[in-house]
Amino acid sequence: MPKTKKAKNHKSPDPASSDAGERRRKEPTPRNRQDKGEVAVEGQAPDPKLPREAPAREPGEPDEQGLDFARAWVEFPDPADEEQVFRCDLTWLTSRWNCVFGAGCQGIEAGRAEDGCCTLGAHFSDEEDEQRVASHVARLTPDIWQHHDVGRATGWVQEADDGEGDTERQTRRWQGSCIFQNRPGFAGGAGCALHILALREGKEPLETKPDVCWQLPVRRSYDWVNRPDDTRVLRVSIGEYDRRGWGPGGHDLHWWCTSARSAHGAGEPVYVSYRAELIELMGKAGYDRLVDLCEERLARGLPLLAAHPADPVASA
Repeated sequence: MPKTKKAKNHKSPDPASSDAGERRRKEPTPRNRQDKGEVAVEGQAPDPKLPREAPAREPGEPDEQGLDFARAWVEFPDPADEEQVFRCDLTWLTSRWNCVFGAGCQGIEAGRAEDGCCTLGAHFSDEEDEQRVASHVARLTPDIWQHHDVGRATGWVQEADDGEGDTERQTRRWQGSCIFQNRPGFAGGAGCALHILALREGKEPLETKPDVCWQLPVRRSYDWVNRPDDTRVLRVSIGEYDRRGWGPGGHDLHWWCTSARSAHGAGEPVYVSYRAELIELMGKAGYDRLVDLCEERLARGLPLLAAHPADPVASA
């Protein structure tokens, strides 16, 4: 999975126009939010706000929809920073996507549906990201981390070539997927051990998991914009992390959820279900303004202009 940029670094003189995702395919651990039905923990009831079954499809109809379709974008000044503007994809943020890990997810690699998007491990965005995760790994216990003994004895980080001659650090792969992924049947719950830790401690999973894991499938990218009056602003785009976000490796994914009808149909739109993550990415003031714009869009009623084609209403 491509590494992500941190908000505190996004005003460097020449930031990349997008996250490093144009380079090659890398892979994060799964999001696995229990409040979004993404951690399969025995004895816990599913969230009643979520659909119990994937939306029905006609025989022969593909699950994944095409990537080229009309989108409704909105741009607004960052209320907390006059030198920055947000550009947000309302088509994605008002869609009814939800993670279906363990509940219909087909996985990014054929034959490994139980991995979800955890097959290749998570690349750290920087040293601080790794150190933050390490502070939480130190609190993992065998009852919630299936591979605790292996991780403690031989390590949970590995190095990988980034495809450009540089070395990157990532969570270690163990027996085919991320070492933090508990397999189905594990008593402590299937899914990300770091996520389960957060839930046990009453934290948001974004506090314990690598940056790339909790941000997916929201994509944050940056562009400097030179205006006709010789002023310059940083444009922060918030949108869908679709197959193209993976770079050329996206063509090789067995399945990807953001464009799949089976992953759309949640009881809440993305801007609501991803409140904590969006606040972390945009700041509270920016998020509050986004909410106003999303609610204004939804208040206009159906059919929505430029609805997501994977949403049940759009495909009805």
